[in-house]
Formats: sequence, C-alpha cells, structure tokens
Amino acid sequence: MACVYVLWSSSLQKRYVGRSSGAAEARLRQHNQGHNRFTRGGIPWILVYSEEDLDHKSANTRERFLKSGQGRKWLDQQLPRFSRKAHITNSERCRSG
Repeated sequence: MACVYVLWSSSLQKRYVGRSSGAAEARLRQHNQGHNRFTRGGIPWILVYSEEDLDHKSANTRERFLKSGQGRKWLDQQLPRFSRKAHITNSERCRSG
C-alpha cells in the first residue's frame, strides 16, 4: 500500500506533495530529519493532508494530479490556510495596515 501526502513549511511558506510506500507520518519524520535534499531547507515540515491505503498506481496518479495546475487549485480550496497565496495576501495586509 502507498500514500500521498502534503507537507507545509512555515519558514518557506510552501507546500510539498509527495508519495510513499509507507505511512505519511513516517515519511514526515524523514523529511524533518533532512533525508530529502528538496525539503531540507524547509524544516520543520508539518503534515497537512494525506490519502492513505492507496495502491501504488493510484498513489502515483494522485501525486501527479496534486502537482498539476488543477491539483494545486484543488489544494488551495481544500487547505486555504496552507496556500502560499493566502500567506502573501495576509503579509501584504499586515504591511499596509
């Protein structure tokens, strides 16, 4: 079985979409220990969304979708707190207020 997961880095104000053959929580620990060079700079990451118990083909398809334009839009709607656009808008409000 496999999973697809979405991580959020407050320091980078970015999401990371990935898939794993194990549990999302275990993969999160690996990201936060610096085992992935693409996410090392955003430590600490938090798990904001996951889809567990997928077969490998479904996980691969779902990961590709979530990384696509439509998938990013879907994530923005599902996870508005963890959207870079939301954080940019909030920081602009803080500066102008």
